[in-house]
Amino acid sequence: MSTIIETIADQLAKDVIEAQDTLDDDTLVDQIAQVIGASSPSTEEAFRTSARVRLAERRARKFLEDKLAHRDVAAPIDPSKDAPGTDIGGDH
Repeated sequence: MSTIIETIADQLAKDVIEAQDTLDDDTLVDQIAQVIGASSPSTEEAFRTSARVRLAERRARKFLEDKLAHRDVAAPIDPSKDAPGTDIGGDH
């Protein structure tokens, strides 16, 4: 039975998060959780867990994307050219 609860709760969490974004309402997950909890505490718990996991994953992906977009991109080192200050045996 827990598989069906988890499946339903996860799909609902996904839909509610999308609606939350569309409505720009950061309280929608909590509101829906309260509605669910009135009739099924175990479904409420599964829903809250799914929503937390999905939102945490979103934040982590955003963080990773930002890190990759703003990484310090150093010019590749061309070993065929001398690095500055390493002229050995040159024209001094």
